Amino acid sequence: MAVDKKETRSGKAPKKESQPLIIAKTPAEKQRLKLERLMRNSDKPASIPEKPKEWNPRAPPEFVRDVMGSSAGAGSGEFHVYRHLRRREYQRQDFLERISEKQKLDEKYIEKVNENQKAAEERTAKRRKKREKLKQKMLAKKAKMESQKEAGSEEKSSSSASEAEEREDDAEVPSFIMGKR
Repeated sequence: MAVDKKETRSGKAPKKESQPLIIAKTPAEKQRLKLERLMRNSDKPASIPEKPKEWNPRAPPEFVRDVMGSSAGAGSGEFHVYRHLRRREYQRQDFLERISEKQKLDEKYIEKVNENQKAAEERTAKRRKKREKLKQKMLAKKAKMESQKEAGSEEKSSSSASEAEEREDDAEVPSFIMGKR
């Protein structure tokens, strides 16, 4: 029974020589290494993480039975409970303020977008009107030129006819009589 040189005592083949360990120094390099690893195992499905859910504070209690404070006379353990409730309430109020601020910013953004669209439409309408006006002027000018051409061609045809008649008359009369030399 021949034993391969590559096998070890346990009967397992040694690991393939892997590439040297590369440490990513920037986020871009880290992303590149991840992509290279995924591309090496193209059969393996890649998991795409979902967007983390936004943190929501726990709703305030509907009914508080034991109202306590940090005043004297409270038990030593009650102060910590009070402090915890107070911290939770402050977090909830801060969360609500952030939500309202975000809504205000969203409303301002939507308003600004609407104003920009309105201004763009007004500019477009103004420019469209200007183009139409120029187009009408050009069409009127073109029509005027064509009418002048037609009128000019009629004059030319009438003037050329009279010139032709004069030439015919000139041909009959000798040039020394007409005073032409």
